[in-house]
Amino acid sequence: MEIAKVEPMTTTRALRGPFDYRLPEPMVAAGVGVGSLLMVPFGGRRMLGVVVDVAAESELPPDRLAEPLEAIEAGATPELVRLGLWVAERYCSTPPRGLALVLPPGSGTGRRPKSMRPLTERTATVTAAGLEALRGEAGPRLGSRQRAVLELLESAGETSGPRIRELTGADSGVLATLAGRGLVERGSREVRRAPRIEPVGSPGAAPELSAAQRRCADRLIADLDCAGTRERLLHGVTGSGKTEVYLAAIEAALERGRTAILLVPEIGLTPQTLGRVSARLGDTVAVLHSGLSEGERFDEWRRLRDGAARVCVGPRSAVFAPVSDLGLIVVDEEHDASYKQEGDPRYDARAVARRRAAEAGAVYLAGSATPRPESWAELERLELPERVDGRPLPPVEILDMRAVPGAAGPLHPATREALAELGGGEGAKAIVMVNRRGFSPHLSCGSCGAAVSCPNCDVSLVLHRGNAVVGCHHCGHSEPVPRACAECGSVSIARHGAGTERIEQLVGELVAPARVFRLDADTTGSRGAHGRVLAAFERASGGVLVGTQMVAKGHDFPDVSLSVLIDADSTLRYPDFRAEERTFALVSQLAGRSGRGDRGGRVLVQTLAPDAAPIAAAARHDASGFLAGELERRREFGYPPFSSLLAVEMTGTAEPALIAAADCVAAALGPRLGGDAELLGPAPRFRRRGRFRRRVLIKSRDPDRVAAVVGRVIAEPEVVRSLTGVTVAVDVDPQ
Repeated sequence: MEIAKVEPMTTTRALRGPFDYRLPEPMVAAGVGVGSLLMVPFGGRRMLGVVVDVAAESELPPDRLAEPLEAIEAGATPELVRLGLWVAERYCSTPPRGLALVLPPGSGTGRRPKSMRPLTERTATVTAAGLEALRGEAGPRLGSRQRAVLELLESAGETSGPRIRELTGADSGVLATLAGRGLVERGSREVRRAPRIEPVGSPGAAPELSAAQRRCADRLIADLDCAGTRERLLHGVTGSGKTEVYLAAIEAALERGRTAILLVPEIGLTPQTLGRVSARLGDTVAVLHSGLSEGERFDEWRRLRDGAARVCVGPRSAVFAPVSDLGLIVVDEEHDASYKQEGDPRYDARAVARRRAAEAGAVYLAGSATPRPESWAELERLELPERVDGRPLPPVEILDMRAVPGAAGPLHPATREALAELGGGEGAKAIVMVNRRGFSPHLSCGSCGAAVSCPNCDVSLVLHRGNAVVGCHHCGHSEPVPRACAECGSVSIARHGAGTERIEQLVGELVAPARVFRLDADTTGSRGAHGRVLAAFERASGGVLVGTQMVAKGHDFPDVSLSVLIDADSTLRYPDFRAEERTFALVSQLAGRSGRGDRGGRVLVQTLAPDAAPIAAAARHDASGFLAGELERRREFGYPPFSSLLAVEMTGTAEPALIAAADCVAAALGPRLGGDAELLGPAPRFRRRGRFRRRVLIKSRDPDRVAAVVGRVIAEPEVVRSLTGVTVAVDVDPQ
């Protein structure tokens, strides 16, 4: 007898599995094992479950064990099951939620998976009798469309019904008649639902690697042939050709019969990266991300599982791609916070990638021009110190906005002059970044000073002039633009600050008749819109790309000669120990978009804090100097990488009950954390979506132990009673 230990795919946190089921002989013979999906009876219901182990006996007698109802064809590999369970434990989640990450698309809900069968289409093939009839040797006379169909099939071979209809005008009735006479044979074939991706960039043949690129690639290729843990950081200035090093390493992995995963921080970067990788490696590349349809995701997932595709490209969820014999995981732009998942389980794809690479004996490669201090301190570095074409990094000019009167608007006079000059140049392009959407991020009454705020969140409503609304970027609330102050009735409503809409308008006036393209969450809401905007900007003979942080992330446009960052110090105002790191990365990354072509480059950085260390270091293109200082500061205050952080987030609709619950959790945790851990809080956070929020933050050198302590404490009866009406979430390594 074989016993399957099954985790039911339920979202209930109180449930503790796995549960034992007796496997019937047919399921044993069919190879049901770790990773198999089963429909099982559970609490009077039918529920989907995942086999996490197989044993020869159970603590329960055989007559008390139920049998699974059905085995589902798709499943996960044992390696991915272990990874999903590790994610659940590491990030204080539940096994079903961790396992849902590694299962086939559509199967993580606890119900029977949606019907994700392969898509097929009807086809037709000419028979020998059809060829004889076509030549007039035998058979009935042919009508004009019947003859056209047979001629097409003779020349093209097996052809789909829609294609036959397109080329000959013959409908299904004509094909049915021909089939009935034995002149054609009907069949079917599988159709791949290939993702529709707007191509960005002009990928060509593999260039000759520079000496520095070759050194880095050779080191990675040697790593592929070695045993043990191999983790590297590829630190290269913007434009140094990191992607070519990735491709050389991926090609080497494929030559050795292994597979590779290439992670990018956001879906928006997928088209350009996928275009370059596919141009080099062909149909062996698959893409996985949430923007695909369910059918597309299933087909790409199945191609990876079956080995038809051996390279996966995608954002953070692609780290769970079902590839076998993994040889290499690359994390491009590894500094980007988008690698952190916001929903439960709140995993960090970079940490998951390191774990998966270690388990598979694969090489882990993180790449960035502005690495995180954690990676700088922990990983062995490979360096690309110069741009691949030998061009210098563009000069960065810091523009002090303190000297510009408020009435002059959000653009410095030097910025206006540079953009106006650009508008008069044929083929010249620029990128302008402002890290706020909308027209104005803040409205207030000119008489009483009251702000126009969200009723559900403690934030200002943002003016979106194109839609004539003010909206909240946290909860989605929107309302018409107020004509008068709700507090005093004054019609003097003042606008403060500038978002992408306003900057688009101002830039458009300066560079006319050149076109302005806007790239933000408001213009990329539809499927594929991100790629379409970037492709249109690339094809244009000149123009300006205005947008949020999206415009600074990894794009390679050789004809961009000017980059402008507006309000560069805005990220310094966040109460976050990573504020300086993010500011440095933002300035450096945007600066790197400029000067990659023959026109040279120029970077303008507008700021109210021109002497701030991260801005000054970015202007000098001094990553090593900035990171050395940042690591020293973090060492002094005990922040990562010299500790690990864990946050207990609590929310509730009643603030007094929430405060009492947060105090109870903090009081229960304090004595049990040990001397190496420091508890901060509970601290209030701004109200969001109608819920008040409190956070307890723990700094520790032993994150696994602390996570276990937190898990036990929030499950204690006294603490559970205090949490009535309060939602609790544990966030390991919060961003």
